[in-house]
Amino acid sequence: MYAILLGIHIFICFLLIIAVLLQSAKGTSLSEAFGGGSSNVFGPGSPASIINKVTTVLVVIFFFTSIALSVLSSSKSGSSVINQMQQPPATQQQQSQPKIPLESK
Repeated sequence: MYAILLGIHIFICFLLIIAVLLQSAKGTSLSEAFGGGSSNVFGPGSPASIINKVTTVLVVIFFFTSIALSVLSSSKSGSSVINQMQQPPATQQQQSQPKIPLESK
């Protein structure tokens, strides 16, 4: 289940990148960025194109797959690095070295 959802998530990521790159730029000049020019930022705009709707749908799917992946990964029975660092190290059996008798004078 996790692998299938991860594959869908990666596929949606690529589609979202393509959809964002295909959108037309609005207000690309510096004067339009600061309110100059003939931009219709707060006025009547053009109707939403199909690429804007597709991008919105892909963002919503991306959001839900991200949440689902985080829920599934937190419920996995794997151990994390933080948990491994907090656990005391395993006790190692010390091999007894032969004792060398001290020479008496």
